[in-house]
Amino acid sequence: MSSRAFITGISGLGLTDDERGFIRESRPWGFILFKRNVDNPAQVSGLVQQLRTEVGQPDAPVLIDQEGGRVQRLGPPHWPVYPRGALFSALYDIDSQLGLAAARLSARLIASDLFDLGITVDCLPLADVPVSGADAVIGDRAYGFAAAKVAAIARAVTEGLEQGSVLPVLKHIPGHGRATADSHFRLPTVDTSRDELERTDFSAFQPLADLPMAMTAHVVFSALDPAQPATTSATIIDQVIRGRIGFQGLLMSDDVSMNALEGTIAERARASIAAGCDIVLHCNGKLDEMRQVASEAPELTGLALQRATAALASRKPPQPLDRRAARAELETLILRAGTSA
Repeated sequence: MSSRAFITGISGLGLTDDERGFIRESRPWGFILFKRNVDNPAQVSGLVQQLRTEVGQPDAPVLIDQEGGRVQRLGPPHWPVYPRGALFSALYDIDSQLGLAAARLSARLIASDLFDLGITVDCLPLADVPVSGADAVIGDRAYGFAAAKVAAIARAVTEGLEQGSVLPVLKHIPGHGRATADSHFRLPTVDTSRDELERTDFSAFQPLADLPMAMTAHVVFSALDPAQPATTSATIIDQVIRGRIGFQGLLMSDDVSMNALEGTIAERARASIAAGCDIVLHCNGKLDEMRQVASEAPELTGLALQRATAALASRKPPQPLDRRAARAELETLILRAGTSA
């Protein structure tokens, strides 16, 4: 059965009858879960299975934002708290191999939690490089303030996820670190020169261009396209994301229900696809908006289908893990550096 080019959220802990009908009719490529969808392990596993059953795709991707720190959809009492990205940056400054090892191990443990639930995709790692004066929406989620270090830690996080059979989504391409506003609420504009963007922001993404999936930034880069944010800018997607950065994997929009974007939900979805996004992401679980996205999402065909197929095919079988020993090792790595999570 073919899929449509969008990923959808749902409203609660289980599917409503209307949501079941919507999923069967609209055939989304994948799903994304949030805290409103999470209670306990048995409930989450059951929900994941329900989603795949209704869409008729036993391997349909199910995504989540499980970074650690302040962005964790799974948390106590059933799941551990994981370190924020800034911790790995601090460890890296003390000992680069220590920082990379901690980042890799934390991601491997996250992957083991997700794998148990049937969740196959984590919206991680970040390659955003924040600057002084930027909005705190990235803040301590970032792996540092230097592109090379950010890319190295992001690669270690990717390796940890892959070892646990979870696919990574690189975000927020081509960079959200300079944004002076939170794109959940309003549209940020970055007035930095193209040369400086290429030297810093974009160069953190280039070493990660081989990742299977990436998520766009709802950010205007005035030196490249003063009218449209990256998500809806054909210029930025073609010249920067596909061109300068060299990313050729599956490109999904960030959430089109975020207030950074203008127009109706249908117009936002249409503009994202027209600009070059392969998949539209819609997260808030509001059925009327979900229907608007579905109405604009084309059948997944051609190059977008090839990218989607290749992304899912890149998922590796899980490597063995002694979780108790791995958690103890992660705590030891943090303590050795004299840093707390």
